[in-house]
Amino acid sequence: MKRRHLLAAAAALATGATTVSVLGGKPDTKTTQTINTPGSPNISKNRRQLRLVTSWPKDFPGLGIMANRLADFVGTMTEGRIEIKVYAAGELVGATEVFDAVSTGAADMYHSAEYYWQGKAKGFSFFTAVPMGMTATEIAGWVNFGGGQALWDKLSGRFNIKPFQAGNTGHQMGGWFKKEINSLEDFKGLKMRMPGMGGEVVRRLGGAAVRLSGGEIYQALQSGAIDATEWVGPWNDYAFGFYREAPYYYGPGFHESGAALCLGVNLDVWNSLSPHDQVIFEAACRTANDLSVGEYTHENGKALEILKTEHNIVPRTFPDEVLDKIGRTSEAVVAEIGNSNAETQTIYDSYLKARDSYRRWTEISDGAYIAARAAALK
Repeated sequence: MKRRHLLAAAAALATGATTVSVLGGKPDTKTTQTINTPGSPNISKNRRQLRLVTSWPKDFPGLGIMANRLADFVGTMTEGRIEIKVYAAGELVGATEVFDAVSTGAADMYHSAEYYWQGKAKGFSFFTAVPMGMTATEIAGWVNFGGGQALWDKLSGRFNIKPFQAGNTGHQMGGWFKKEINSLEDFKGLKMRMPGMGGEVVRRLGGAAVRLSGGEIYQALQSGAIDATEWVGPWNDYAFGFYREAPYYYGPGFHESGAALCLGVNLDVWNSLSPHDQVIFEAACRTANDLSVGEYTHENGKALEILKTEHNIVPRTFPDEVLDKIGRTSEAVVAEIGNSNAETQTIYDSYLKARDSYRRWTEISDGAYIAARAAALK
């Protein structure tokens, strides 16, 4: 790869994204345009029009905007040569159908959460979040430096997909409940929306885990189909208005301590990109991932204040008895799934090695500091 290409991509990334007009349809490699880059000769490049399907409501804060932002980055860094049309959940395919659409080539890429595909391969959950798992910074360490990306590539490659980290919500909340949680007995018979391995923890506590896409949750709470739900955190939860139906807000989010989101690219589409364009996609994903962590931190703080001052929502912490049982149950669930077959065990062993290494540091640094700051600022 020529050095000027890397510099051009980095320069475009540094200037920020601008909105790019997008067109639907399958990739079109017949139309060409001449691109004039200052200091470089004119270059004729194939235009491409790609379709990105998501699992999120249209323009939804955080989750939905991540996909839009990523598409804008790619358009900016290719000077409009690659145009990505973003489709919200239900516009082309359903929220949980995006994986199959990209795997088969019906769409070019998706933005979603990998634990939705646990039914296809149990190892996928480790690349979003598992109960009592890694924080946002820890999972970034594992994927980028601890061997996680190679394992993810191999797993997704079986389904004709190339995966990338392309967003992270940070530590989530435990959920909204219609009734108080005072003991383990309050989980008995509880119908709670919770996907992934977290849902299995709820089942083992005596509840019933219900799988719903984001757009289906509020109505299910309103109708009584579910008694509780987790979603993300104050920013996204406030946008959906869950506080109106389930006023008891509990944390911490044992099930998603740093939920990573994925851009999955059809492998044939990925291999058809030039090395230069592949670097652009990688840079766009890394930027979207980095910005999302800061954005969620900022917006969660603002939304939490609104919930407290305007809607009298006081966040609560699960009782010690409940957290202790959740912790022990989580470890058992993750171990059982992690050791369920050879492929998943390889991923689990790598994940566990990284988690235990990182937590020895973060418990000393982040954990001790946050506790000391909380005591000092009372």
